[in-house]
Amino acid sequence: MAALQLVKGWVVLPTYGPGSSAQAAAAPAPASSATSCCLAARSPSESAKPRCCHRHPPRCSQGVSNGGGIGGKFVSSAAAAASFLSASTTADAHALGDTAAPPQTGPSVSSGAAPPADDVKLKKVTTDSLQYESGYLGGISAKTRPSWGMSWTSTPPSYDKPSAMDYLAHTLTSRVYDVAIESPLQMASKLSERLGVQFWLKREDLQPVFSFKLRGAYNMMANLPSETLERGVICSSAGNHAQGVALAAQKLGCNAVIVMPVTTPEIKWKSVEKLGATVVLVGDSYDEAQSHAKQRAEQEGRTFIPPFDNPNVIMGQGTVGMEIVRQLRGPLHAIFVPVGGGGLIAGIAAYVKQVRPEVKIIGVEPSDANAMALSLHHGQRVMLEQVGGFADGVAVKVVGEETFRLCRELIDGVVLVSRDAICASIKDMFEEKRSILEPAGALSLAGAEAYCKYYGLSGEAVVAITSGANMNFDRLRLVTELADVGRKQEAVLATSLPETPGSFKRFCQLVGLVNITEFKYRYDASKEKALVLYSVGVHTATELTSMVSRMESEEFQTVNLTDNDLAKDHLRGRPHERRERTVVPLHPPERPGTLMKFLDAFISSLPRWNTTLLHYRSQGEAGANVLVGIQVTGEEMGEFRSQANELGYEYAFEMSNKAYQLLMH
Repeated sequence: MAALQLVKGWVVLPTYGPGSSAQAAAAPAPASSATSCCLAARSPSESAKPRCCHRHPPRCSQGVSNGGGIGGKFVSSAAAAASFLSASTTADAHALGDTAAPPQTGPSVSSGAAPPADDVKLKKVTTDSLQYESGYLGGISAKTRPSWGMSWTSTPPSYDKPSAMDYLAHTLTSRVYDVAIESPLQMASKLSERLGVQFWLKREDLQPVFSFKLRGAYNMMANLPSETLERGVICSSAGNHAQGVALAAQKLGCNAVIVMPVTTPEIKWKSVEKLGATVVLVGDSYDEAQSHAKQRAEQEGRTFIPPFDNPNVIMGQGTVGMEIVRQLRGPLHAIFVPVGGGGLIAGIAAYVKQVRPEVKIIGVEPSDANAMALSLHHGQRVMLEQVGGFADGVAVKVVGEETFRLCRELIDGVVLVSRDAICASIKDMFEEKRSILEPAGALSLAGAEAYCKYYGLSGEAVVAITSGANMNFDRLRLVTELADVGRKQEAVLATSLPETPGSFKRFCQLVGLVNITEFKYRYDASKEKALVLYSVGVHTATELTSMVSRMESEEFQTVNLTDNDLAKDHLRGRPHERRERTVVPLHPPERPGTLMKFLDAFISSLPRWNTTLLHYRSQGEAGANVLVGIQVTGEEMGEFRSQANELGYEYAFEMSNKAYQLLMH
């Protein structure tokens, strides 16, 4: 049996010919027993060590056995690229378009976009349908692993997908270093000391376009035939992928068209133009931009460059994992990878799990953009009904088909983190290296920190990939507001006091030595009570729990609103009033005139109901949050929902939210 050998850090590839043993496919095994074995092997509580079962042939640090190329022969990079192109023109990304002012000069602006192409019929789920404690390694279920009873390391020649050997070989021979640097692996000394681990940072934010995305884009484009490159390439993106494609096109000397939503901030589309690409602004959303790009690709004979769902893109991203293995030779517990469509984590897992199978590959997603965790949990790709846009670089509704095929086999699970935790990690990175990451770029730091705390790791080495630093300046205000909350250094609370002499003084005594950083006092005559909304500074969990207990012992009802986004985004400083109403937060795109456009649409669509509350808060390119209170009777709720759906904005009802009930009802 031909084996992959590691010789002093170099990989020696076996040669396959007709009739070699690599052509033989392993016999399928019972799915149930295979799943049980794999689940046991991937438990986060077990010590990291090589595992094997009848679905996964023995693998160890000396090599991978039972590997083989497509059709029992080694496939060259160019040949592989040609065979993969048929799958490269479809991407199921539904990333939220970056939102801000539409430019007045520069790129061409289309008067309209073709309707979005019909999505593959996927099960629609909500992000709330799978939530678990931050730091817990979740997502893996009995449905996750493939039921066809065969490991990807022994893919039969008839199976029309790249094999394990294909991914390993093409990652090793990738041409990404024509444009990318081997990013440094740096020790985070402050985080290491605080967490009691060896915390390493893989600095992909130091790439020429401040993101890892150029690796995959260039690797795919460099493998295109010259006649294909001459016809040009096209992509749809409002962020890092656009800059990666533009730089790759500049290096390869081909024409590139980048389709971006009209809401894309000027700083982003100008950065793409400076790299020599043609920018076309179409539609308000990423879906509209993508539909236009694919339509134009067909009309002009251009090649559509997907952001993640293509083998050559995945192999290019996999060079990040190759570098980590080369740079960190000692024991390594886990690599934490931000997950959007899955291209980066699939590429890293495809490489690392063959040469260092004992290393855990752990994805990190925002709790409100958990498409991969839900897909793994259901054992199939699913579509999110709504997706949070704070970490816009990973805000996708559907993960890739090929990325999911790899992830369901190879990754060890997904950690979910909150918006506050991401902000805290941006601050951590600034204090550590004086660098400012974008929210998606800090995602893996947040996940790694939460995981280390949850499982009580001590002395282990972990790597977090700082995937991007294309941060817009207007986002920093929100980041600074939430960073201390995410670090658990600030808590937001509300306490109800009886309006009697001495009650306020008693409240202050009960607060004790905990530092108050914000304080608002309101009296409600209808209830003969006062409400105190306040924030407390640096504290331990024990101090906070003790303070709340003291309040409750005096019958001062106290609610911890630290994790309540409605309270943090809208209710701090709101006047206290009691009305019968329906409260709905909406999320329109942000650009000049957005508020007026929203009001026109809202009032014309819902003219018969009285609006009693409106709070508008811009969040920069991430869009805007609008909290609206409307007087609607129970009998009218069905009609109201029907008309609200026609507005075209994502919305939710908040009448059952604890913060609303306490502060505004």
